[in-house]
Amino acid sequence: MSAEYLGVPAEQLSDARLIGGLLIAAASAAGFGHVAMPAVRNQTDGGVSAVLLLDSGHIAVHSVPQRQVLLLDVVAPVSHDFRKVVEVLARRLTARDVKTATRTRG
Repeated sequence: MSAEYLGVPAEQLSDARLIGGLLIAAASAAGFGHVAMPAVRNQTDGGVSAVLLLDSGHIAVHSVPQRQVLLLDVVAPVSHDFRKVVEVLARRLTARDVKTATRTRG
């Protein structure tokens, strides 16, 4: 599943601690068990990239504060509810719009 969060304030998109915490909360909400800490990197443009490795998959985000956009990619077994990942981020980020797309892989 992928999602675009549009119209997110730049302050939220530049907050590495917020984005890392959202990945952990989203993974928990989708039913993933104990997960490691996400790898979070501040980009030179003020954005944040983060990835949380899961059993047989990942949750990754990239923020672009200048465009007020957060991009989300979730790859995991279909036994997990990917919508919960999208919902957690939507509740915590003040996005104007959220667009999602689902693809079957493998």
